[in-house]
Amino acid sequence: MWLGFAIGSAFFAGITSILAKCGIKKTDSDVATAVRTIVVLIFAWLMVAITGTGGGIAYIETKTLLFLILSGIATGASWLCYFRALQLGDVNKVVPIDKSSTVLTILLAFLILREDITLWKLLGMLGIGIGTFLMIQKKETDREKDTKKGWFLYAALSAVFASLTAILGKIGISGIDSNLGTAIRTIVVLLMAWLVVYIKGKQREVAAIEKKELVFIILSGFATGGSWLCYYRALQTGPASIIVPIDKLSILVSIAFSYVVFHEKLTKKAFVGLVLIVAGTLIMLL
Repeated sequence: MWLGFAIGSAFFAGITSILAKCGIKKTDSDVATAVRTIVVLIFAWLMVAITGTGGGIAYIETKTLLFLILSGIATGASWLCYFRALQLGDVNKVVPIDKSSTVLTILLAFLILREDITLWKLLGMLGIGIGTFLMIQKKETDREKDTKKGWFLYAALSAVFASLTAILGKIGISGIDSNLGTAIRTIVVLLMAWLVVYIKGKQREVAAIEKKELVFIILSGFATGGSWLCYYRALQTGPASIIVPIDKLSILVSIAFSYVVFHEKLTKKAFVGLVLIVAGTLIMLL
């Protein structure tokens, strides 16, 4: 069952990038992140109500709760960085860097969770690393460099926090239902996102969001909610070192939709990079 949930997570995650990009053309990325987190929170607790797992909250151990909170903080940081990177750069360049978190996740899974690193996983990591490098090597005009400066740093930070999210989340849901764990950590993400908005004094911008962009922000929240529920359900019963690579195949969905929606085209070098990333991901499943 965990394989099906991992594939579902990849599909919804791929759609999330496109919907979010459509919703932050004019809207500040921090504000958009805070608003969409409300949608994810409602979605997550709705699933808790449907599955009837809310009663388990009274039996959560302190250690489990701690790791759920830490996972939520890492997720919030990853989101804030990721959507800022999407606002500054192209989907075709930001997404590959974010998905490279697979490499760090596998290393952390080996060090912390004691999951094995096989020869196939090492080859896969190498393919993902080289592929990511090729995909971000794209010539830009001086004007593009000036207007989009900083996207790489935000994308890289997003990848680091995403890898921590996977490991902390794996530990945090070891003793409770995955739906309940997802709902609890979403509360942390919500608090963190709105705290950033208020600290930066952007709360007044919420009312100024255009209706069209608001729709896309809400839809991206639903897509994220679907991805999360599938992802953490898969993590609860399957190995993180395999589930994470499958989830990162969402890059195919993102790249395909970025071409249709934003007309972003891949160069030959970038296409080779994409092939290496996908090949490296698939090799890890052997």
